[in-house]
Amino acid sequence: MKRYIEDFIKRDLSEKIILITGPRQVGKTTISKMIEDEDEYEYLNYDYPEHRLIIHRMSWNRDKKIIIFDEIHKMKGWKNFLKGIYDVEGEQNKIIVTGSARLGFKRKQGDSLAGRFFEYRLFPFDLSEVFDKFEINDAFERLINFSGFPEPFLKNNKTFYRRWKRTHNDIIIKQDLLETESVRSISSIELLIELLRERIGSPISYSGLALDLQRDVKTVKRWLEILENLYLVFKITPFHRNISRSLLKMPKYYFFDIALIKNDLSVKIENLVALSLKKYLSFLEDTKGYETMLSYLRNKDSREIDFYVRIEDNDYLIEVKTSDTKPSKNFNVFKKYFPHAKLIQLVLNINNEQIYQNGVKVNNLKRWLSNINSELIE
Repeated sequence: MKRYIEDFIKRDLSEKIILITGPRQVGKTTISKMIEDEDEYEYLNYDYPEHRLIIHRMSWNRDKKIIIFDEIHKMKGWKNFLKGIYDVEGEQNKIIVTGSARLGFKRKQGDSLAGRFFEYRLFPFDLSEVFDKFEINDAFERLINFSGFPEPFLKNNKTFYRRWKRTHNDIIIKQDLLETESVRSISSIELLIELLRERIGSPISYSGLALDLQRDVKTVKRWLEILENLYLVFKITPFHRNISRSLLKMPKYYFFDIALIKNDLSVKIENLVALSLKKYLSFLEDTKGYETMLSYLRNKDSREIDFYVRIEDNDYLIEVKTSDTKPSKNFNVFKKYFPHAKLIQLVLNINNEQIYQNGVKVNNLKRWLSNINSELIE
């Protein structure tokens, strides 16, 4: 199944090193192998000893058009290694690098790979990627119950998902975590994940988590950052500029695997919207260089808008509801700070979409997410 960033990777491959990051088993290796025919690329995975030896000896086949380095960030000095290959052999071989962890790429002066790569973040399926291949209600149920990771999504089987989830989480926690971080308390991090499963969509108190885990706040923050770096969760922070009474320090966390969530359907659909927005904004950043922002709005009176989106100079305030088609009163609380923002309420169970006098558009959640690329400026 062709992925949404494939054509853009092909476009850029002759110009730069292509870096593809994203969660484990999201399809990074598959898409890198789909760029050329099988006999036109050399695939080297640093996790395999045989491949690791080839990498260290630099003895791969130079007649191949593309060299794919998988998980090479686990090699000491890997950035300088890639820099050397690109500078000396860049015209001879195109280079794709894939990894299941955020690789610490900063657009900063002195980075050995600065100016030599384009980054692509690959995310799980969402409605916009599969709506033309699956009936929309079927696709929605698969995403909610089995996640957008390709294998369980396509299998569409509860038993398979449970078995896949066990191995997927074990690899992340017991392999990736130990290889990339000096962490001794694996059981405590597993408990942290369980606590997050119950608190998705709610502002997270670091001190509250620290109390539950019997750890200090600094340690909990570091663990959460590790889970972000391993693409298990992502964070959305509250927007505070020009809103004097906002709460500044309580982020929300969401899962890349929606089916992990323990709470009711309303929380799952909020996570689905959060992930769909993050995926689309990342796509705009990676392929078009747009400046984007994804936050939420909340003041000290606990009045809240689920998502604030900015794309360049365009603002969107987005509320997510299961069945309530009446516009949220919170739009009136916050729209004075964003007078030109588009006001959008996404409702799962809705018959007729409406536009209200105050400018709020009440839209069908499934339809809107399926067409997110036309609903938000591109």
